[in-house]
Amino acid sequence: MHRIGVLLSGCGVYDGAEIHESVITILTLDRHNARTIFIAPDGEQLHVINHLSGEVVEGASRNIREEAARITRGEVKEISQIAAADLDALIIPGGFGAAKNLCDFAVKGKDCTVIPEVKRLVLEMHSAGKPIGAICIAPAMVAKIFEGSGISPTLTIGEDQDTAEAIVAMGAIHKECEVENFVIDRENKIVTTPAYMLAEHISQAADGIQKLVIEVLALI
Repeated sequence: MHRIGVLLSGCGVYDGAEIHESVITILTLDRHNARTIFIAPDGEQLHVINHLSGEVVEGASRNIREEAARITRGEVKEISQIAAADLDALIIPGGFGAAKNLCDFAVKGKDCTVIPEVKRLVLEMHSAGKPIGAICIAPAMVAKIFEGSGISPTLTIGEDQDTAEAIVAMGAIHKECEVENFVIDRENKIVTTPAYMLAEHISQAADGIQKLVIEVLALI
C-alpha cells in the first residue's frame, strides 16, 4: 500500500487548509487504496479569520497542527518527524493557509519565505525521485522552494495573471490550465491543478483534484 503524505496548513479556506480540497484529496486516496499520512507544522497560524465575516479576529491565535486535526479526525504528525523515506508521495492542498502558514506568499509574494521544515521535506521528496502534488495556491510555494536550485518546475495555478507572474519571477514555468484539468511535470514528478483558484463549484474542484491524485499515484 502506497504511503501518501498530505501536508495541511490548518483548517478553513481563509486561514488554513481548504477543507473541500483536503477532503477530496483524502477521499480519492482512500478509493485508490493508498494509506494517507497527515502532516502539519506545529506552530501558530498567521492569524485567525472569522469565516462568516471574512475579518481578522483580533487577539485570537490557533495552532496549525491542532486545526488540521479537525480535518483528519485527530491524527496529524508533526512535520519534523517525517522524512522522504516515510512517504511514497506528497500532496499539498491549497487554501490561504498554504500561502500564510506554510509560507508567507500571501503577504510578500515572490519575496516570500517557506517554513524550513516544509522546504526540507519537499526537497527531500524531489531528491528521492518521489512525486509531489500541489493544489490551488500551493504551487506558488513549490516555485519558491525550488528558486535558485537550478530546477525550473512547470506548474499551474490556473490563469490568475499576478500569481502566474510571481511564479515565473521565482524561476518556475507557469502553464495555464482549466479548472477540471491538471499540469504534469514528468521530469520533476510534480503535478498541479487550479482547484479553487478557478472553481465555482465543488464538483469542478473535485474533477481536477481527483485527476491529480491519480497522476501522483501513477508516478510512484
